[in-house]
Amino acid sequence: MITIDGSKGEGGGQILRTSLSLAMITGKPCTIEHIRAGRRKPGLMRQHLTAVNAAAQICEAQVTGAEVGSMELTFSPNAIRGGEYAFSVGTAGSVTLVFQTILPALMIAEQESSLILTGGTHNPMAPPFPFLEKVFLPIINQMGPQIEVQLKQYGFYPAGGGQFQCMIKPAKTLIPFSLLQRGMQRSRNAEILLSNLSEKIGKRERDVILHKLNWSEDQVRIQSVPSKGPGNTVSLLAEYEGITELFTGFGEMKKTAEMVAMDVVREYMEYIKNEYLVGPYLADQLILPMVLAGGGEFYTGRLTHHAKTQVELIQQFLGIDFSIETHEKGVVIRKGSGEWTVGNG
Repeated sequence: MITIDGSKGEGGGQILRTSLSLAMITGKPCTIEHIRAGRRKPGLMRQHLTAVNAAAQICEAQVTGAEVGSMELTFSPNAIRGGEYAFSVGTAGSVTLVFQTILPALMIAEQESSLILTGGTHNPMAPPFPFLEKVFLPIINQMGPQIEVQLKQYGFYPAGGGQFQCMIKPAKTLIPFSLLQRGMQRSRNAEILLSNLSEKIGKRERDVILHKLNWSEDQVRIQSVPSKGPGNTVSLLAEYEGITELFTGFGEMKKTAEMVAMDVVREYMEYIKNEYLVGPYLADQLILPMVLAGGGEFYTGRLTHHAKTQVELIQQFLGIDFSIETHEKGVVIRKGSGEWTVGNG
């Protein structure tokens, strides 16, 4: 039984989700203590409980402490089973994070899987669905699995009610990736989503993008979409030969349209002026897939608190080391020594 301290590092839900992923793929039972102790409302929230229940169902795990507010959980997995699954958060909690919890196991399972996930698809505290579709999954698919996702309903915070479907064809072996050079830029564009809000908001956000980035109007699309509640996102996409990155801002009650757009523009411009490929949010999401493939490397900016937590947790769980080289504008991280094996349940 491996014991994980959920208060260490970033002290949030990421420790729980990664621990569940690692337990599923290795077959090793674990206890997670002090869950989300670093958050204003500690313990399991509905989103985290959905991830626990989803993981437990996929590997027929024995679980204790799986209830809202619980700060300690034991998880004893059995064999991973692909198949047809449906999971619902019941709130605007992120379903993309639930998906990323169970994906490592399902992409190396014996059987194909079909998923329906319901909840928040555009949550400011998690990767929005377009990031999953356009940035994260293309890299995972290059590693061998065939994963297709389709958005069926938008779910903005705080109303939720979103849904997406996913088909997963596993790979017997995973191909390590090397993400060190961007290459030539292929395209750049912006998308502004509005749900149950005035189109004037989108036009104000578009004006900021056109002025600050000197783009043409055909590079910025404003789209009104149906959803359960109001919502607004501004996304800037940069597609290169070696990678695609997406930067997203979310409309808020006390934030003007101009502020929302300007924050995203700054984030985009910061990425453009630097040489590294992998942005800060993608970096911590690629560390576990890199380990599962038995190798890999990527060039990112400084490691965030989340990325450092991922490294430390994987080191504790699997005994795997990482090589981190510091460069002028970022770091190159590689899987180091140490191996892992798929659990037999």
